Amino acid sequence: MPYQKAELEKWDKEYVWHPFTQMKAYRQSNPLIIERGEGSYLYDVEGNKYLDGYASLWVNVHGHNDPELNTALHIQVERLAHSTLLGSANVPSILLAKKLAEITPGSLSKVFYSDTGSAAVEIALKIAYQYWQNLDSVKYKNKSKFISLNEAYHGDTIGAVSVGGMDLFHRIFKPLLFERIPAPSPYTYRMEGFETEEQASAYCIHQLEKLLQNKGEEVAGLIIEPLVQGAAGIITHPPGFLKQVELLCKAYGVLLICDEVAVGFGRTGTLFACEQEDVVPDIMCVGKGITGGYMPLAATLTSEKIFNAFLAHPDENKTFFHGHTYTGNQLACAVALKNIELIEERELIRSVKEKEKVFKRYLLKLYELPNVGDIRQRGLMAGIEIVKDRQTKSIFGDKKVMGDIILAARQKGLIIRELGPVITMMPILSMTNEELKTMVEIVYESIKEVIARHTVS
Repeated sequence: MPYQKAELEKWDKEYVWHPFTQMKAYRQSNPLIIERGEGSYLYDVEGNKYLDGYASLWVNVHGHNDPELNTALHIQVERLAHSTLLGSANVPSILLAKKLAEITPGSLSKVFYSDTGSAAVEIALKIAYQYWQNLDSVKYKNKSKFISLNEAYHGDTIGAVSVGGMDLFHRIFKPLLFERIPAPSPYTYRMEGFETEEQASAYCIHQLEKLLQNKGEEVAGLIIEPLVQGAAGIITHPPGFLKQVELLCKAYGVLLICDEVAVGFGRTGTLFACEQEDVVPDIMCVGKGITGGYMPLAATLTSEKIFNAFLAHPDENKTFFHGHTYTGNQLACAVALKNIELIEERELIRSVKEKEKVFKRYLLKLYELPNVGDIRQRGLMAGIEIVKDRQTKSIFGDKKVMGDIILAARQKGLIIRELGPVITMMPILSMTNEELKTMVEIVYESIKEVIARHTVS
């Protein structure tokens, strides 16, 4: 390494503004500076080894430094790194679009590329709104609103934030946002007055139907994270909830937008989460795992029906005026295509389903700790809600508790993150059962150690 850690740390703190990070605290910390990766592990500039229990922000599929993904990238970069998709095509984007149309649910067959999940959502919202205007701008003039769940997270661009429901992240931007229509989320652990998750789910569906009855004519679309609300703390929806949402959208003439950015490409145990309830959205957003954690890429998929509403003479102004410089970038599309090929060749989905059961068995051991209030899991994503008191479900007032647990885990060789009072565990999909066990053991010891220390102090 040509630079010393002290130099890198100095320049990092002087020049880099980190996302979702309070920089005053960060600049007082000893930052983790990653240099390389291999399989399920990351290595810092001092050679320390860490299990990547966050899948490098939920994106890594086959592990770091995968030879076949490396080769796909090398082959493409020697051909061409990038040319515009505005008014022309390129080979990798064509092949990937065809593949995405083949593997996504139902009639989704049109692919609009972008480079982040937030952008994919932004595109979905604009398509949904313009779809109704293109059909009949007089009849559907009021269809300009969107429904999303409480505690929803769909990204950080202004449109994506507008349909978000996380007060901590979004309230500061309220004057910039368009109005959304909030619907209750089946966060069953925190819902009072219901004996079962089925009752909680039924209540949420009933409230959603009331909203649609009253405001359906104003609603262009409903956007939802299928099965799991990730950034909200891995809130897992009860079985059947998503299907009921789909049926209501159809009944009241509202487009269903499934935000599969976090849950797609095997994360929940099927290639796409909505498959588990036989749901076919009108629009679907994908990202994160699409390139196996190699390149920034996202996509918004729609049906032929929606696409056809944009087909017209240029003078009719029904064109979808949206695009990015790197839309359909060849490097990203080539590695994404190889990633999907490897998912199929390596039977990754079957593997994740098997590991899900093993992971659950390991996770249940965490209930031995009195400060573990709830464990939520779907596929290879899990949230451990830490409470001060299990009976009252009260949380620690000192936010340092969660940060200390994360730091303790890092010192033991595991990288994870917290979301409020929830420890999130997002293993690389190719992790071995032994690595999953090690992850949970480190989390167990870290919780136990930190809570004991804070209780004494």
